Amino acid sequence: MKRHFVPVLLAALGLSTAAFSAESAPSFGIVNFGTCVSDSKLGKQEQASFETLKKQMSTLLEDTEKQINELSAKFNDPEYLDGLSPDAEEELKNKFRTLNEELSRYQNQYYQVMNQANMRIIQTLGTSINTASEKVAKDKKLTMVVNKDACFYYTPDRDVTNFVIAEMDKNFVQDSKKQANAETAPAA
Repeated sequence: MKRHFVPVLLAALGLSTAAFSAESAPSFGIVNFGTCVSDSKLGKQEQASFETLKKQMSTLLEDTEKQINELSAKFNDPEYLDGLSPDAEEELKNKFRTLNEELSRYQNQYYQVMNQANMRIIQTLGTSINTASEKVAKDKKLTMVVNKDACFYYTPDRDVTNFVIAEMDKNFVQDSKKQANAETAPAA
C-alpha cells in the first residue's frame, strides 16, 4: 500500500501544481491599433471629418495659389505691364506680395490645424480603444491587452482586435443615440 501511495501523492501534487500555475498564468490579448482606426465606426467617422477639414484647407490654398499664378502671368507679360499706369503696377505688386503672405500664413495654419486634428483623433480613438479593451479584457478574463506594436511576436489566437472593434462600434452607436437625443430634447 505504501508503495502505491507515494506515486499517487506525487502525481496528485503535480496535477494540482499544473492546475494552479495555469490559473495564475497571466493571459493577455493583442489589439491592432491601426485596424481599430480603419475598421471601427468611430475611426471611419473621424477619418471622414479629417478628410473634410483637409479638403477645405486645401481648397483655400489652391485658390490662393491660383490667384498668385494669375498675377505672376501678368508680370511676365510685357504688353500688359506697358499698358498699366505706375500706380496700377504698384497696386498689382502690392496685391502679389499680400497674396504671397496670405499663402504662407495659410500653409502654416494648414499644418497646425492638420496636426491638431490628427492629435485629437489619436486621443479620441485611443480613449475609445482603451475603454473597449478594458471591457473585452473583463469579458474574456484577460489580465492585459497590449498594442500589437509593442510585440515582436504573438500567436494569432491572442488577437482580440475584432472583439475590441465590436465593442467600440457598440459604444459608438450608444453615444450617437445619446447625442441625438440630447440635440432633439427641448431646452429647459
